Amino acid sequence: MTRWFREFGRAPRILGLDIARGLAILGMAGAHVGETPSFDPLDPSTWLDLVHGRSSILFAVLAGVSIALMTGRSEIPDPERMPSIRLQLLGRGAVIFLIGLALEMLGTPIAIILTVYGLLYIAVIPVLRWSPGKLLIASGVLAVTAPAVLALLAALTLYPTGPGIDLVLYGSYPITAWLAFVLGGMALGRLHVERSETAVVALGIGVGLMIVGYGLGLVGAVAGIAGGESFDSAGTPPSGWSDYPDALAAANPGGAVLAAVFGVVPHSGGTAEILGSGGFALVVLAACVLVSGPLRWLLLPLGALGSMPLTAYTAHVVSTALLGGPGGFPSSNAFWAATAIVLLLATSVWSILFGRGPLERLVGRAAAAMAGRPSQNPSRLDP
Repeated sequence: MTRWFREFGRAPRILGLDIARGLAILGMAGAHVGETPSFDPLDPSTWLDLVHGRSSILFAVLAGVSIALMTGRSEIPDPERMPSIRLQLLGRGAVIFLIGLALEMLGTPIAIILTVYGLLYIAVIPVLRWSPGKLLIASGVLAVTAPAVLALLAALTLYPTGPGIDLVLYGSYPITAWLAFVLGGMALGRLHVERSETAVVALGIGVGLMIVGYGLGLVGAVAGIAGGESFDSAGTPPSGWSDYPDALAAANPGGAVLAAVFGVVPHSGGTAEILGSGGFALVVLAACVLVSGPLRWLLLPLGALGSMPLTAYTAHVVSTALLGGPGGFPSSNAFWAATAIVLLLATSVWSILFGRGPLERLVGRAAAAMAGRPSQNPSRLDP
């Protein structure tokens, strides 16, 4: 135990990232089971509402950082290593996706992030050798343009539905928005995120993005901008091309595009939300890196939780399903607090006794098996 207190979170592992992951897990748990009033910046009693949407965004940014760390840290991987790296990410993504499906089978109202999270590990394979600058440009382009393009496409096609569309385009975690967060995280990981100077710059950029994004959302709210209606509320669906003009007018493409640009509500996938909440995630991540040194002893339990995010997230969802029972769902701030305490204690004890989390070990072994190489223990390198 003494050795754990002395060595946990030391280089090459980055304790600040584990702390940020721990906050993301606790925040998502609060968004799932907590009861928070609507956010009012002038009323501190409402500030817990910040966990909604922003916690999962922080989780996605950290996923991008982890991918960068696993594939060379600040160095772009050599072409000779790429076949093995691609297969490792494919193995990781597949197992995470399957775990997400298993959690969805529990039937809770929780919007499981792991299915999209697993797909993101696969989606980034073509960009693994991109420079940090190119990653940042791609992230910015997705953040600014993708919501409007998707909204316009949805309106022009009269809001189609389907399992694939709902999963990757218009659900709680639209892959275009989440890919923007992951690409930004990858760039940050390539830029020595563990350095204080990098964290300070990221903190400043995050504040700037918050001002732009939430300012954009405020403008939209003041202007009363709303999106187009769905067929359920707009009228009878069309029965042929002759009905298409009227159905298109009811779909309101212009209003849909404006709503996508100015949308700031959690999980809206709007440009304002991506910029504002993405900036918030940067601020939290940078702050965690900066305080991880002076406050190391105090934050070790949070770091232990963040070192096994997949295990902790799964345990949270499973425990919620077991305690609620079929059709039930416990929801209170007391339950949120109890969940946080149990997770912090359990992951700290597990980390002291066994090191890496059980599901993190499973994912690591799947990645090694997919790449056709002996399984290694990268517990000091990635979550």
